[in-house]
Amino acid sequence: MSTVAMYEKIDVIQIAAKRPSASGIHTRSFTGLYRNLRIGFAGVLFVLFFGTAWLDWNGRQAVLWDLASSKFHIFGATFWPQDFILLSALLIIAAFGLFAITVYAGRVWCGYSCPQSVWTWLFMWCEKVTEGDRNQRIKLAAAPWTLGKLARRTLKHGMWLAIGVLTGLTFVGYFTPIRPLAQELFTLQLEGVALFWVLFFTAATYLNAGWLREAVCLHMCPYARFQSVMFDKDTLAVAYDPRRGEARGPRKKGSDARAQGLGDCIDCTLCVQVCPTGIDIRDGLQMACIGCAACIDACDNVMTKMGYPSGLIGYKSEHSLQGGTTHWLRPRLLGYAAALLVMIAALVVALQQRPMVSLDVIKDRGLFRENAQGQIENIYLLKVINKTEHSQRYHLRLLDADGFALQGRNELVIPAGEMAELPVSVALLAERPASSSQELAFEIQDSDQPEVRSVAHSRFVAPINR
Repeated sequence: MSTVAMYEKIDVIQIAAKRPSASGIHTRSFTGLYRNLRIGFAGVLFVLFFGTAWLDWNGRQAVLWDLASSKFHIFGATFWPQDFILLSALLIIAAFGLFAITVYAGRVWCGYSCPQSVWTWLFMWCEKVTEGDRNQRIKLAAAPWTLGKLARRTLKHGMWLAIGVLTGLTFVGYFTPIRPLAQELFTLQLEGVALFWVLFFTAATYLNAGWLREAVCLHMCPYARFQSVMFDKDTLAVAYDPRRGEARGPRKKGSDARAQGLGDCIDCTLCVQVCPTGIDIRDGLQMACIGCAACIDACDNVMTKMGYPSGLIGYKSEHSLQGGTTHWLRPRLLGYAAALLVMIAALVVALQQRPMVSLDVIKDRGLFRENAQGQIENIYLLKVINKTEHSQRYHLRLLDADGFALQGRNELVIPAGEMAELPVSVALLAERPASSSQELAFEIQDSDQPEVRSVAHSRFVAPINR
């Protein structure tokens, strides 16, 4: 059966099965290699997300998307709306990177690095700390309300809300300076738009990671729906080996399972108990599987205790499950990798060659006017952006503009990362224009670094008959 057909079959089974809701899934604690890897990736993500917002760079917040000033600071670089094409390129690169890793190893992004998964595992850890392991939580959920149950639930939701507040504060802190934002929040002085967004992302974190959980992956995230089109028969995915595991059944350690007609699966269901989406991986490849490998860790621990080889559940390709060989280098994967490398190289070149001064020319709404010398003039407003981290002096001139004269200031000093507006006029020196509309090229050039320059074009309008 093809990978896509397998997805469609399992999806139908899932919809008909009416699995338990997120609040009804109680995961069991476990240990293992993939759990440690996931904790490592989560730790890196938390350090980057919560720590970067507090870093300083040259007297300002190191990473700050200042929407009010339309400036975006990323350590030593300042980006303007004119640089948004670079952000688009970065998002395209991220998309192709996701496609490449999906072709190679399925939903490892979802299982190890997706914020929804990472925060959900953190919230489940809060449940374990406050309400105990799986069996204790199931008993607590079924027990009548007492002061003890109320205290445990209150503590759990308090931890969830605290994490939600820190998440909302940090996220908004990338768009509003985080230090004054935090001070105003914790002194109850925060108000207006900033307060709204902090509360919004607090609520989103609390609901998504605490209550919705796998429902976000199944019904809100589009990735679960279209991932199957990127799978092929050599894609690694978390899978159960039925040739080795069937038939299932309990047995004593050291007994001859083959003589009893049994495979290696002892039907302990631990793979189901540790699954954050509540599926049974033994049913085959499923849309609800986020590739977290929790079932691999649980099953490997059981296999070790039983004296069986590990790997009954593991990262396997469809070819390997059918007894064939997994092909690591294949056209689709190589194509994604090549495209990814080319785009990364192009982005690096674009960043290196990004002009450190920007010039925009806006022509006055009036067509033209006549000055005191009887010359035809056009008025322009020049907007110059200094994209460097230092104050710069710039010189303005016209390029290849015989018969025209630039009037007004032609030098200006702009502080680091600031924009200046400069009104200028251009006069026609000839008595009769060559055309009613002619192109002009304005150049702004750094006085100390001539290679730092920018050119913008506009039109000069004059009456053809004077």
